[in-house]
Amino acid sequence: MYFQYLNFLSQVHERLQPRNYLEIGIRNGGSLSQARCRSVAIDPAYSITAELNAPVSLFRTTSDEYFSRPDPLAPTGGEPFDLSFIDGLHIFEFALRDFINAERHSSGRGMIIFDDMLPRSVDEAARVRHTGAWTGDVYSMLGVIAKYRPELSVITIGTQPTGLLMITGLDPRNTVLADHYAEIVLEFRHADPQPVPEQLLDRLGVAAPQRVLDSGLLELIAGADPAIDPDQLRPQISALVEAKLGQAFAPAALSRT
Repeated sequence: MYFQYLNFLSQVHERLQPRNYLEIGIRNGGSLSQARCRSVAIDPAYSITAELNAPVSLFRTTSDEYFSRPDPLAPTGGEPFDLSFIDGLHIFEFALRDFINAERHSSGRGMIIFDDMLPRSVDEAARVRHTGAWTGDVYSMLGVIAKYRPELSVITIGTQPTGLLMITGLDPRNTVLADHYAEIVLEFRHADPQPVPEQLLDRLGVAAPQRVLDSGLLELIAGADPAIDPDQLRPQISALVEAKLGQAFAPAALSRT
């Protein structure tokens, strides 16, 4: 079944009902237009043509510059993000920094979704773009999370055209990725051609979008107190994901080469 990623994001917003939303990489505003809550959107070269449906603070800058500011949560009055969508520069180390910064400013029930996690060819996954459609080497985040943050619940989702990655069980207090940033980049940044795992190219072990929507995961998170301790919510998320979606969605299973 063809399931376009914007349709999936629309359902996530409707079911999760986030209080505050972060988007990195706006382009024409297609994904931003799905938001119905207070939003912060970052892109150095956005050109919005879509009709927006929420109060949005737009920042024409890079995500690195934005998160170097004294108070990145100033536009939300200090409140953290319940949902973040990362669709910025499709280069691994940029995606890694975006995840670190998004998680650091997430709520206890926060969720982060990456776009373009399932390249359809090795060429499409290249760091140096030479194709029309381009995912870059963002797929390497799977291996990073499997090794350094195995407690997170990670679901690759087979939306069109190039898939999504949903990450839950976040902990804004966790500094493991930031603490090991240099060694992570040395280990997971590869020269082209990219060593994309065959199972990602073949979309094996990828969840059907409707199955994720029907799992009850979004409703579980939406019903949690925004101030909940992540250590209390994470076991509930893990148990639901295993029961409804299966053990195949553990990070180690997804990142195996």
